[in-house]
Amino acid sequence: MSDTVPEGWEVKPLGKLVDVRSSNIDKKTETSEIPVRLCNYTDVYYNNRITSAIDFMAASAKQREIDRFSLEKGDVIITKDSETPDDIAVPSYVSDDLSGVVCGYHLTLLKPDQDESDGEFLSHLFQLPSVQHYFYILANGITRFGLTADAINEAPLLTPPLPEQQKIAAILSSVDDVIEKTRAQIHKLKDLKTAMMQELLTKGIGHTEFKDSPVGRIPVGWSICSAGEVAVAIMVGVVVKPAQYYVESGVPALRSANVRENGLTMDNLKYFSEDSNEILKKSRLIKGDLLTVRTGYPGTTAVVTDEFEGCNCIDVVITRPSSRIDSDFFCLWVNSDHGKGQVLKAQGGLAQQHFNVSDMKNLTVVVPSLTEQKAIFNAVNSVTKKIALTEKRLTLLLDTKKALMQDLLTGKVRVNVEQEEPVIA
Repeated sequence: MSDTVPEGWEVKPLGKLVDVRSSNIDKKTETSEIPVRLCNYTDVYYNNRITSAIDFMAASAKQREIDRFSLEKGDVIITKDSETPDDIAVPSYVSDDLSGVVCGYHLTLLKPDQDESDGEFLSHLFQLPSVQHYFYILANGITRFGLTADAINEAPLLTPPLPEQQKIAAILSSVDDVIEKTRAQIHKLKDLKTAMMQELLTKGIGHTEFKDSPVGRIPVGWSICSAGEVAVAIMVGVVVKPAQYYVESGVPALRSANVRENGLTMDNLKYFSEDSNEILKKSRLIKGDLLTVRTGYPGTTAVVTDEFEGCNCIDVVITRPSSRIDSDFFCLWVNSDHGKGQVLKAQGGLAQQHFNVSDMKNLTVVVPSLTEQKAIFNAVNSVTKKIALTEKRLTLLLDTKKALMQDLLTGKVRVNVEQEEPVIA
């Protein structure tokens, strides 16, 4: 906690701000008890707000438990147990009036004193790194960690007067609203992309006549080939003691961790020397090559772009397309449900087995005309670009929220309770 207390603010123990109630209501349904809906650990952990839209599980409780642990609008729930001490006291704000919903096991219900604290403000305050650190230090355990009643009650919280709490909560919650809308937009765009891929990779563009094939009905003019038939070469990157070639800087050597469906990344790169890259020239990359993950998320594929030409790679499948197939379309197919389904089938459904060169050579691929291949990729890529832009916006919003929390919840920046704050859109 900061040693500096802003004017008009106070450091108070949580127990002076709320009534702390640690629940012991389990998930069982007993015929001798009263039926209830249970707000459980995952409902709190995965939701910033507890609303009527959540599908609460059915359980039962005694009348005294219902009296003590029923949820009301304005309450806050925190997780009091965790597998790791740095992931504890995760808050969620009860933002709706709920009927027949009680707080479940592994959770602590906080009932704010209406004259002292605002639940929505507290739910934001619990997300502040300094508050999280306090609970991290006091979490007890070896394989599972928990917070004692004293640790929760005595948590020192820097709090402004109630009107200022409410103003701060309104500002931060308005940002949360935009964040949730942005996340929903990303989900919709991803669903749209999946639907487009399913439609375009089986029906194409403008076709009216179709035929049966090993991958289902496809346009009459399309061919079915193995990947080996539409590739100049399929090989594997360096697999024999690649670490012997590592140097501090030099030629980037891409690994599975650098291969994502939306492209190659520069994260945690390894490097070969120029001499080693020459020795290992068999796995040196050229623009248009496909790199495919072998283990972990097998089948995940990305295209080598200009910036990665001349790089090398480690333990990934390299596919060099022939002139019959466009690299981007090829990659789209391998990453589609059609491609992924074949990858899992080749491994007997066991995702941790290796995806080998032979598996890639035998992968069934649809081959429209090159013009249609490019048109299909461009149509899907237009949605991919929208997803990337929206995800970038989400990152900026999360950074904004983080900065606002640090400023507003510490009193570094004071709010005017009388002034209307602009809404982030």
